[in-house]
Amino acid sequence: MGVDVKYSAKAEAVGGRDGRARTLDGALDVKLSTPKELGGAGGDGNNPEQLFAAGYAACFIGAMKAVSKAAGVAVPTDAKVSSTVGIGPRSEGGFGLTVALAVHLPGASADDARKLVDMAHQVCPYSNATRGNIDVELSVV
Repeated sequence: MGVDVKYSAKAEAVGGRDGRARTLDGALDVKLSTPKELGGAGGDGNNPEQLFAAGYAACFIGAMKAVSKAAGVAVPTDAKVSSTVGIGPRSEGGFGLTVALAVHLPGASADDARKLVDMAHQVCPYSNATRGNIDVELSVV
């Protein structure tokens, strides 16, 4: 299975969860802080789970747009995906993630929305990367 790469994002992090992360093109530069729930001080920085949640939500909307014609369902301009990323210890050791995506498609019937979400989940790069590795819960709200 190969990927015909059309774009590559380049980023670097310094200092881990309490440092900085930035893209090499300078478009993104964020202060990082470890949440209190993970033993950190908290603070006003972001964490990798927040960045993953935001990226997955935005990418999933893009995937819905990509399949909308084939699904026969228009993606409204006010479509919204709320993403929740959880982190915690795995029973097998180490840490793992969970993801929940709540999709809001104003004006779409429940059946049309579910069809679009299911098709998008098959093409979204985040969904393909996590499939079989992370529990992803999809809901239409």
